[in-house]
Amino acid sequence: MASTGKVRNVMRRHKWAFSFSQRAKSDRPVDLASPPGYSSSLGQVHEEATKETDASLIVKKSWDIALAPLKQVPMNLFIMYMAGNSISIFPIMMVGMLFLRPVKALLTVQSTFKLIEGSQALFQKVVYLFGNLVCLAVALYKCSSMGLLPTHASDWLDFVEPQQRMEFAGGGFIRI
Repeated sequence: MASTGKVRNVMRRHKWAFSFSQRAKSDRPVDLASPPGYSSSLGQVHEEATKETDASLIVKKSWDIALAPLKQVPMNLFIMYMAGNSISIFPIMMVGMLFLRPVKALLTVQSTFKLIEGSQALFQKVVYLFGNLVCLAVALYKCSSMGLLPTHASDWLDFVEPQQRMEFAGGGFIRI
């Protein structure tokens, strides 16, 4: 019986197990440093500093939302350059996405404007709308350069003859 008591005692105390519920060997409590922002006199986190930080974070986040469409313009220009002007599935999908994103953003403008707060909210909203309109202008320019926009009367009316080319250019072959 005595040997089973020793086995149980060894099983209870593992070499690497720590119990935080037991007190330290001395009866006095261990003094730990207070966490940052804790005031022992109030027992609370300092609220004044957090209010100022929150206001600046709200303005910064609002500017991030407002400038997001303008930050997409250089990447969209690069993608459209890489897609080329040929009429195939890849450039058509790229132009479709170039149209779709700003249109969706303009349709959900009310929910986006709910996120924009602060003293500069009106100017941020104008910047957001301007950025989406610039993205739409890039999409229209790409469609025009691909020849997808109806720019002549023959594109709309069946009885009008299409414009004839004045000259043809080719690489290295002479047509007779």
